[in-house]
Amino acid sequence: MAGIAAAGGSGFALHLDVSDEGSVATAMAEALDRLGGLDILVSNAGVILEKPLLDTTTAEFDRLMSVNLRGVFPVGREGLRTMVAQGTGGRVINVASDLGFFGRENFSAYCASKGGVLTLTRSWAKEFAPDILVNAIAPGPIDTDMLGPEAMSPEWREKEAQVRLARIGQPEEIATAAVFLAGPGASYMTGQTIGPNGGSVMP
Repeated sequence: MAGIAAAGGSGFALHLDVSDEGSVATAMAEALDRLGGLDILVSNAGVILEKPLLDTTTAEFDRLMSVNLRGVFPVGREGLRTMVAQGTGGRVINVASDLGFFGRENFSAYCASKGGVLTLTRSWAKEFAPDILVNAIAPGPIDTDMLGPEAMSPEWREKEAQVRLARIGQPEEIATAAVFLAGPGASYMTGQTIGPNGGSVMP
């Protein structure tokens, strides 16, 4: 919050669990009470699992899906419900991953969850056009905790950097894409995916 205030803005943080529908509803209601409405929604919660398929348990698969894919559903639904009721349009931005396009060994559950986010995005874009624009961001390797030693082996982190731009991206480079999709420059875009990925995917 200090950075927002330093830039001349204001903000607040709410704690919620996107895998818990009640938690999402409570947080959304509190946010709306404090904000007075909703114009932009960014769905960005995610966890990762590096594990061979034959060693992956159903519980591990379900936990990952509950956050990465199922979690997008109640957040998006409640946000879109609010935007429809307001009647003033809006923007929804879902954060997926480049792995949702091409898959990867030992990350199949994660890849499947992010592929699902891309499909949800296209479906919602069609359902809520023309008033509400729904797009996705599919980042490549970004220097966050998700690429840290507790979530990913050093060998895979090294492989992550082997993109055309030969480096791991920075969170600010993803934020820039979100700001664009939320702003006037993206007024003719819906159902699209922006890929700040260092050249890992070139659709």
